[in-house]
Amino acid sequence: MQQIKLNTEHVETMECLYCFQVDRYLVDVANRFPRVARVVSAGRSVEGRDIKYLRLSTDNFTNRNKPVIFIQSLLHAREWVTLPVTLWAIQELVINVTDQDLIRDIDWIILPIANPDGYEFSHTTTRMWRKNRRRGHHASCVGVDPNRNYDYFWGTASSRDPCSDTFHGPRAFSEPETQITRNIINAFRDRMRLYLDIHSFGSMILFGFAAPAPGRLPPNVDTLRSVGTQMARAIDAVKWRNHPNYRVGNVAQLLSVASGGGTDWALHVMPNRLSYAYELPAYRNQRTVNGFLVEPAFIRQAGFETWRGIRVAARFVVRNRALFED
Repeated sequence: MQQIKLNTEHVETMECLYCFQVDRYLVDVANRFPRVARVVSAGRSVEGRDIKYLRLSTDNFTNRNKPVIFIQSLLHAREWVTLPVTLWAIQELVINVTDQDLIRDIDWIILPIANPDGYEFSHTTTRMWRKNRRRGHHASCVGVDPNRNYDYFWGTASSRDPCSDTFHGPRAFSEPETQITRNIINAFRDRMRLYLDIHSFGSMILFGFAAPAPGRLPPNVDTLRSVGTQMARAIDAVKWRNHPNYRVGNVAQLLSVASGGGTDWALHVMPNRLSYAYELPAYRNQRTVNGFLVEPAFIRQAGFETWRGIRVAARFVVRNRALFED
């Protein structure tokens, strides 16, 4: 994987991929490929860090007939293995251009670090930190879980305890990190066809709804399941042999009941579109918190195999435009 300046091929651990390095990389990509890539400063985190994303388009988003795909990673700080997925997508779309149809026919929004404060804290202080770094809700407990802070059945299946890892915050969209996701989706809602929120771990591709009741399924569940299955098969064809096959299904049925999730909210406001959470493979197939660790040899593989799944969904979007019309 040849990068401009951020070369993940030579990363033995993820410890050198700090927020400022990724931000510089996004700027480098935009400077080198100005006809395709543009850096956008979407806003600032709780601690004031700039949250940047790349807009990738051959016509600067002027063709309103082109679908938009939005991918983000690192909403949960400790899930370091998700970052290679968004960086790999940038690599394939802009630098290697291995799939020219995907950059020609689709406009892309890629947000590599959705929770920069938490991500930085997971490097400098507490490796398994999950939340953002919001203060003021408790004398000694810090942070709101961004993936319980979206405005879909907010507060009904999450924690009101500021010391909990799933603390939902004082109100829906109280956090700048979730406001940014909301603003991006709202800005391109008429053209957005696919939203992917990359997480770990568990080797799953999940769709809504996670709340309010187990097994509540969206109207386009058959399409969600079919496309999810196609993505999973593409990944399984190139995955490491010791990793389990991806499972595909409703998040409440396969993982847990939870409210205020980003993919639930996206599916709610874009009811006939595709919205998924990826759960990447666990570290050495562990089922404990150690599953969030990153095996150095898997860094490249994580990007490579997950991109195989993403491009399947992207081509489905292009081939089936009428399916997504309001």
